Amino acid sequence: MYPIIRMTKEILKFRNAPALPITGTHISQHICWPWDIDLWMELNNGRTLTLYDLGRIPLAMRTGLWPALKKNRWGIVVAGNTTRYRRRVQAFQRFEMRSRCIGWDDRWIWLEHAMFTKGECSSHVLIRGAVTSRNGMITPAQVMAEMGVDVVSPELPEFVTAWAEADTKRPWPPTI
Repeated sequence: MYPIIRMTKEILKFRNAPALPITGTHISQHICWPWDIDLWMELNNGRTLTLYDLGRIPLAMRTGLWPALKKNRWGIVVAGNTTRYRRRVQAFQRFEMRSRCIGWDDRWIWLEHAMFTKGECSSHVLIRGAVTSRNGMITPAQVMAEMGVDVVSPELPEFVTAWAEADTKRPWPPTI
């Protein structure tokens, strides 16, 4: 089930937080609740991706994306991701989430989120995201203009471009 109550809490908590630059880092604190765990008594891998929304939406609010989405009746979508899991997060364990926009290209906005427990990174996700309207995708250039962001994207790190290139070689639709 989607964590609607937790999302509402994050939206209310950060509604008046200081603005962040487009590539600023949003930091938030969370707890792994019993309904987040799997049979191995640790944070479920699928739930991890859902919980990263708790960082992405406040990040959108603080960078000025949220008002542009509301004004234009746009939405945001995850169009792909790659996740690395390294440490267990157990029930009732506190973790810190860090979320930021890495940059953008002609088509995608690239985001990353990381969870930290006891100062060590437990997971990291690279997200290829897009802004959409009823008529399809909105270019990042148009999104940035609507946000009043007049900067060029930082150069995307090699791990981003390498993953994007590798993903283009993946057959679609899959031949299962």
